[in-house]
Amino acid sequence: MAVTSASRSPVRVLIVGAGAVGCFYGSRLHRPDADTGEHVLVSLVCRSNYAAIVERRGVEMRTRAYGDYLFSPEFVFPSIAAASEKGIRWDYVVVTTKALPDLGDDSSVVSPVATPQTSIVLIQNGVGVEEPYRRRFGADVQILSAVTVVSAEQISPGIVVQNRWTRIHVGPFVKGRWDQSGTVIGENGPDHLAAKRFVQMLKDGGVGDAEACTEQQLQVIRWHKIAINGSMNPSAVLSNGTPNAEMTEDDELRHHLRQCMEEVFRGASAVLGIPFPPAGLATADKLLKSIGRNTGARPSMLVDWEHGSRMELEVILGNPIRMARERGVEMPRLEAMYGLLKMAQKRRDEKVRDNKERHLQTKL
Repeated sequence: MAVTSASRSPVRVLIVGAGAVGCFYGSRLHRPDADTGEHVLVSLVCRSNYAAIVERRGVEMRTRAYGDYLFSPEFVFPSIAAASEKGIRWDYVVVTTKALPDLGDDSSVVSPVATPQTSIVLIQNGVGVEEPYRRRFGADVQILSAVTVVSAEQISPGIVVQNRWTRIHVGPFVKGRWDQSGTVIGENGPDHLAAKRFVQMLKDGGVGDAEACTEQQLQVIRWHKIAINGSMNPSAVLSNGTPNAEMTEDDELRHHLRQCMEEVFRGASAVLGIPFPPAGLATADKLLKSIGRNTGARPSMLVDWEHGSRMELEVILGNPIRMARERGVEMPRLEAMYGLLKMAQKRRDEKVRDNKERHLQTKL
């Protein structure tokens, strides 16, 4: 009798951060009744949308690429602690929360659900997001790094809309990981195999533009995306909410954005030790031309600022600035925006706190 995928032990995936990106990729990975490929069971760790997803018995997906459907996870948890108490050995723990190292160490949050058999997948913005996980887990846990370009939004709790793109690159982060002989594990080690397996599961779920990369290839893609995020995101906030395409149409702003991108390219070249951008990746002018066609796009940092949420300043600006500076490269435009936005965020949060304290005193 042939062994089908459904008769094998399922691959169990825990998504930490049930926002638009986490729910979208979780819905494509989830294959409880697969006839071919892996039998994959996905669970979610939620926060504010927990009650809505439980009541709806899943996440309502409205996608451009796959139509409308209900994504019904195996389990929905209100916290990491609740997921840990379930006693499941997770094959993949996928982190899709915002990377905010200035507020805390996310690696400590996922520690209760990480075992030596777990691969942690970081689908997050910025550079340097992997280092806290490697410092905490050492050689005990496989760490995979992922960069995605997907236009998705949670329009209300438990309802996710996917508009454009599904592209994702996944690669190992083997830095500091050794085998028992003390040799650094190479690109053909278990970390790389885990990345290939994760990509294949996405492909089995219909994400055709998922791609497995080497460690260096993945970091190149991360830095190339910083050229976009590090220029467009803070500039949109500082220009009082100007959309990306509109910024590229203004002569002064277009010059500013191009210079920001060139700063990132110089920093990336110093950090990675290669000419940047390498062949096959867009130059600053090509990036600006592409961004100009995507009318109406508003970067995530602008949305966070308008909602009073914490911005991903450290991983998008702070980390690249510090990493480049260690290698003798300054980024004056990015440094200026980083300093201004860091102080603006601090003053905004202080004002909110002071208003809350005055409101409490008035009630007393």
